[in-house]
Amino acid sequence: MYFKQCLPLFLLLLLVCQVNAQFGKNCELRQMKVNLLNPGFEYEMALGTNTTFDVKAGMQVGLDPLRSNIYEELGFFPAVAGQYRYYYNFEKRQQNRRQIYGNSANYVAPAVAVFFPGSRTIGGEAVKGAFGYAGLVTGLQRSYNSGFNFSVDVGAAYYTGQFEGGIYPVANLSIGWIISEKRWCVGR
Repeated sequence: MYFKQCLPLFLLLLLVCQVNAQFGKNCELRQMKVNLLNPGFEYEMALGTNTTFDVKAGMQVGLDPLRSNIYEELGFFPAVAGQYRYYYNFEKRQQNRRQIYGNSANYVAPAVAVFFPGSRTIGGEAVKGAFGYAGLVTGLQRSYNSGFNFSVDVGAAYYTGQFEGGIYPVANLSIGWIISEKRWCVGR
């Protein structure tokens, strides 16, 4: 299926991340989060001084490229998504006496996602099969001492699946709590 086609891309991205792996002073070593808006779990681990790998699994709102007007009707699908985040303003936040706990900073990231919508009917025709995207996003994440966490990112990606592929917008919003963390060199 489509998941088998995306697996080599995902593994290549993970390999590139590991080649650059070195722990630094800014990123949290690892943290697990529960998302409430898109119900599911998220795991973020440090790969370098300002880089992390973030993977999430759960239900996610997304475009359904098989719809005749994809912008009018969003879907709610089981999904797995990953991002290789580069946080670019830790130092500036610290200089302005703002916390960087929980990777509270702005980032850019290559992003991939695979959606597993199951069987559905579109235009009177039964459709099944996974679809996904690969693209680039920019966003921000903020975490608070209570554990409350949110992140938002936007960008563009190439969607592919059982339809003619194309470039469409990507927008993600996560709201939830950090439930487990392993700190590195940054204090609360």
